[in-house]
Amino acid sequence: MAGEAVVIRGRLFDGEEIIEKGVLAFDVESGLITGAGERGSIEEPRNARVVEVEGSTITPGFIDVHMHFFGSKTLDLAEWNVTPDATVAIRSVTDMWNLLSSGFTAVRDLGSKVGTHISKAERAGEIKGPRVISAAKSLAQTGGNDDYKILPIHMAHELSYSYYCDSPWECRKAVRLCMRDGAEAIKVYASGTMSHDGQWKPHLTVEELTAIADEAHRSHVKATAHAYGEQAIRNVVEAGIDSIEHGLELTGETAKLIRSKGIYYVPTLSVYSIHKPAEGTRRSEVIARHLGEEMEIAREHKLKIAAGTDFVGAGESPHGMNYTEMKLLAEHLGSLEALKSGTSVAADCLGLPETGRLRKGKVADILVIKGKPDRNIEDASPGHIAHVFHDGKQFR
Repeated sequence: MAGEAVVIRGRLFDGEEIIEKGVLAFDVESGLITGAGERGSIEEPRNARVVEVEGSTITPGFIDVHMHFFGSKTLDLAEWNVTPDATVAIRSVTDMWNLLSSGFTAVRDLGSKVGTHISKAERAGEIKGPRVISAAKSLAQTGGNDDYKILPIHMAHELSYSYYCDSPWECRKAVRLCMRDGAEAIKVYASGTMSHDGQWKPHLTVEELTAIADEAHRSHVKATAHAYGEQAIRNVVEAGIDSIEHGLELTGETAKLIRSKGIYYVPTLSVYSIHKPAEGTRRSEVIARHLGEEMEIAREHKLKIAAGTDFVGAGESPHGMNYTEMKLLAEHLGSLEALKSGTSVAADCLGLPETGRLRKGKVADILVIKGKPDRNIEDASPGHIAHVFHDGKQFR
């Protein structure tokens, strides 16, 4: 209804702090918050639809800063590469609804074949789901991540959801190809994934990574990097990239570097918690350290930790269960800080000042959650999501 105003009264988490007797008002037509704070501190619109939510908490919509729309049924690189784009898109529509109905009002897709198209369709109102910040295709060196090596190189690169570049100028061109595709972020592989029983090789040189970061920033988008291993992390920091994905082999020294540069840390605990290697291997030791000691290092050095799952929507990592990352972060940060990691910190990581907080002038991405997720993060699970508002429109 044009001009309709909604007022929600109840316990409020504004993205930074808890207001026990809070109130929030927003305009449905503009999709913007018109006021939020302590009851009596804002002017409530006349003739507004008033919703009392006793026993619940009003929060910003959740944000997953690292996920993928692969439209796959298995965790298999071959399937990710060869599934027809039309099939991926159709399956992703279901993933979009599952994300939104579980409280996610924004996500960042860090490499897929359909992300930019899904993003445009959602903004045009053609499908229901969260706002999608798409990286279009990811960037990698020849023979690096996602390069399906059992195929001839021209075929592997044609099927891949990555662009491949070698040399600073090729890397700049790859960024420009992503921008041509409609990217709103750039994702690069600065190392390989775990191979050879837990050993890493840095991918791309500092010069190549710097070219990628610079070209992304020239296009006014943020760059993020997949980085396994201390050397890869140091290369990313030196290159001026905005956030680090995974960040395995974090040390106190690298944590100091990350903090000094204001870089965001996205540990993607969910994917390692779900897909664990056999006990007693180097790989299992590396993951155990990441899930434990490295998170304590990140906490002690006060890194800016954003919630990202690396879920692809298949197997044990279905879209709709993305709150898992906040649940795992809460084991180290506590429930309140984990909630910030999935709202205000995540919004800052993505460069989205208009969301992630419940304040006047922000987009009305709002949840009503049964319980107190700032005290018990399990209350952020899908079964506790009572209402979802995205851009001021109610979807649940």
